[in-house]
Amino acid sequence: MTIDRIATNSQSQLMLSQIQQAELALNKTQTQVTSGMVSTNYAGIGDKTAMLEATRSAANRASAYQSATSLAINQADLQDSQMSSLSDLANQLRQAITTAVGDNDGSTLMTTAQGIFDQVSQILNSKDANGNYLYGGDKNGQPPLTATNLSDLTSMASASNAFQNGTVANSVMVADGQSVKVGMLASNIGTGLIQTLKDLADFNAGASGNFSAGLTDAQSSFLSGEITTATAAASQVNNAAAANGNIYSQLQDASTNQKTMSTLFKGFVSNIEEVDMPTAITQLNQNQVALQAALQVTAQLNQVSLLNYISPTGAH
Repeated sequence: MTIDRIATNSQSQLMLSQIQQAELALNKTQTQVTSGMVSTNYAGIGDKTAMLEATRSAANRASAYQSATSLAINQADLQDSQMSSLSDLANQLRQAITTAVGDNDGSTLMTTAQGIFDQVSQILNSKDANGNYLYGGDKNGQPPLTATNLSDLTSMASASNAFQNGTVANSVMVADGQSVKVGMLASNIGTGLIQTLKDLADFNAGASGNFSAGLTDAQSSFLSGEITTATAAASQVNNAAAANGNIYSQLQDASTNQKTMSTLFKGFVSNIEEVDMPTAITQLNQNQVALQAALQVTAQLNQVSLLNYISPTGAH
C-alpha cells in the first residue's frame, strides 16, 4: 500500500494561483521602479487614459507656443534695435538739413543723404534667420524697398513707389485662438524717411539744385521746409518703435503664461503616469516578501505526508 502526501490537488492549485498573483504584482512593481511609470501601456492607466492624452496634448501645444513665442521675442528684440538705428538716421538727416540751412552750406548734404539712404535700405531689406525679408509682410520673398541708390528715387512718382512689401504683417499664435502681430511693414516704417530723401534728390537734380557752399534763396527756402518733413519722418519711426515695444511686452506676458501652463500640464501628466518612487520601492519590497512566502509555504506543503506523523515500527 502506498502512503501519499496529504496535500490535495485543490490546495496545490490554490497555492499556484497565489504564486502567480505574487509574481504578477512583483513584475508590475519592478517595471514601475525601473521605468518610473505607472504603466507602459494604456491598460495599466485604466480610466485615466483619456485625461492623460488630453493633458499631454495640451502640454505639447503649450510647448509649441513657447517655441514660437521665443522666436517672436527674438524678432521683436531685433526690430527694436533696428528701429533705434532708423530713429538715429532720421535725426541725422534732420540735423544735416538744419545745419546746411544754418551754415548756408549744402556742399556735403547729398553725400550725407546718400550714406543715410544706404543704411536705411540695408535695415528695411534685412532678412531673418530663415532668409525671409523681415519687413516684407506677406510678401517676404522679395526686397520690400526696391530702390538701390538714392538717385533711383528721382524716377518715381512718390516715395510709396519705392516699396513692394505686402499689406499683412506676420503674426504668431501665443495661445489657443490668440495671436500677436509681431511683424512690421517697411512702408509703415520708412515712407517718411524715403520721402524726405526723395525730396532732396529731386530738388538737387532739378534746375534750382546742385547744393553747394552758399545756398541760393530757393535752396534755403526748400531746405527749411524739409526740416519739418524730416522731423515727421523721425516721429514715424519713433511711433513704430513704441508699437514694437508694446508687442514685445505682449510676447513676454504670453511667454510667462505659457511657461506656467506648460508646468501645470506637465504636472498633471506626471501625476497620472509617473509613480511615487518611495511608495513603489516599498511596494516592490512587500511583493518580493509575499512571493518568497508563497513559494516557501508551497514547498513545505508538498513535503508533508502521513509519514511525518507515524512513529517508526517498534517504537514505544
